[in-house]
This record gives sequence, structure tokens and C-alpha cells, in this order.
Amino acid sequence: MDILYKVLIDPFVQMGAAPDLLVQTVWEGLVSGVLYALIALGFVLIFKASGVFNFAQGIMVVFAGLTLVGFHEMGVPAILAVILTLGVMFLLAVSVERVVLRPLVNQPDIILFMATFGITYLLIGFGELIFGGNPKRMIAEELYLPTGSIEFQTLGGFVQLQKIDIAAAVIAAIMIAALAFFFQTTRIGRALRAVADSHKAALSVGISLNQIWVIVWFTAGIVALVTGIMWGARSDVSFALQVIALKALPVLILGGFTSVPGAIVGGLIIGIGEKIGEFYWGPLVGGGIESWLAYFIALGFLLFRPQGLFGEKIIERI
Repeated sequence: MDILYKVLIDPFVQMGAAPDLLVQTVWEGLVSGVLYALIALGFVLIFKASGVFNFAQGIMVVFAGLTLVGFHEMGVPAILAVILTLGVMFLLAVSVERVVLRPLVNQPDIILFMATFGITYLLIGFGELIFGGNPKRMIAEELYLPTGSIEFQTLGGFVQLQKIDIAAAVIAAIMIAALAFFFQTTRIGRALRAVADSHKAALSVGISLNQIWVIVWFTAGIVALVTGIMWGARSDVSFALQVIALKALPVLILGGFTSVPGAIVGGLIIGIGEKIGEFYWGPLVGGGIESWLAYFIALGFLLFRPQGLFGEKIIERI
């Protein structure tokens, strides 16, 4: 009974006794969740266009952030460095389409998936060759990102919010909304959905797979750059960020691999859930909940709702 009380009752008692800590924890989870959703959005876009999970999205976040910092270290002004980095991500999108995707049109999905593994390790090796393996500081001040913190009072005390977290949440939310509107309402968005349904059918009605793939991979590169800036400003830019980026996998499982709203909802569930779990239930198991809770939740969804909250249920007829 004592164990059940500690697991089922005591955490909620703590929440009620210290609402300021609860608000602080939920806020930190909200920021992480929005950034997870932003990463997941890059996966969703490419999955919609090619029908394959892009394992390289995580390293694209790192590569974009390192490229930006690298240009600035060469003496390039911050804003110009952003523009040049976007150019690099566009060249990456064209290269992926020409060298990897174009020869693999109409090939099984597993082949495209394995191709993204090759892209991942190519970018890791190339990135370490150019930038080295040491963490680098993101140029937050040069990009006019706010620093410091603000405080406001709640019923139970004061809550402190980092200004960079507020900026990250706002920028990520704006980008998610803009991309969702663009791909849901424009001609390119309709073409993207047609490509996702069938490469052959899309080709038969005159849709260019080459152009769609370049647009989608470049858009995913833009998302990767923004994500790299936000995560890098909160910590550092290093190859360890690709591990954080893989948190998008349980986000996608929760929301559905083809759903932009699902990426948002899944990101918030994972972000807030892992922070609350770590703060209130972590001491009961020795900590570390934040590193595995997302995957535990994803496993539950795979068992009972494999298509996710917003994914389309697959019906196979025999």
C-alpha cells in the first residue's frame, strides 16, 4: 500500500501543494514539446513525399546548425550566414534528389529508408571533417535572440521563464502553422499528397517527382536550420543533438506519420509528459525517466493504436 500511495497519490499531492513548480514543469515541457513537434514536422514532410521515414532528419538539424556557426566563425555576419546556410541546405536537397532519390523511383520503401541511413553517416563524416567533433556555441545574440529570464507570480510562488524558451516556442509555433497552411492549401501541397499516395499515379498526371522532392527536402532543411538554432541557443550545437532529434520518432508514432496536426499534438504530449514524469515520478525510480518515457508511450500506441491519434487506419483486404 505504501508503494501504491507513493506512485498513485503522492505525486498529485505534490502538484497541489506547489502549483508554481507544476507550472514551471509544464512550461519546460511545453517548450520541449513544441521543438519536438518542429523536428517531427521535417519527418512528416519527407514521409508525405516519399513514403519513407527519413532517418537523416536528426543529423540535418546538427549539420544546419554547425554550418551556420561555421560561416560566422569565418567572419560572415550572422544574417548573411543564415542566408548562406539556407543555400547549403538547398544544395543538399538538390544533391539528395539527383544522386539518391531519382535513381530509386518506384523502388520498395525499405530501399529508400536504407538510403537515408547512408545520407546520415555521410553527413556525420563530412560534418566532423569540416567542423570537428567539439560542441560549438550558437550565435544567439548575433541573431537577436533574447537572453535572460522573466518572472511572474502564481498562487504558490514565482515561476521563472527563460526568454530564449519563449522565443523558441513562438518561432516554432509560427513556422509549424505556416508550413501546415502552405502544404494543406496550396497546389504544391496537393501535389505532395499525390506523390505520397503513388509515384506512378503522380507521374501519370504530370507531377514532377524531382521538383517535389527538392522542394520538400529543402523545406525540411529550413526546419532543420530553425530547430538547430533553437536547440543550439538553449545548449550548444553538437552531434549529440541528433539523439534529441530522434525523440521525433515517438512523436510521429503518437500523432501519425502523415499528420501535421498529429506532429503538434504528439510533440506536446511527449514534451510535457516526460518533464512531469521526470520531476514527480523520477525520484521513485532513481531518475532517468525523461530518457525513456517517450518510447514507452510510443510502445503503448503501437500495441493499441498503431496508426496514431491522427493517422489513417490501414485496412487490408484479402
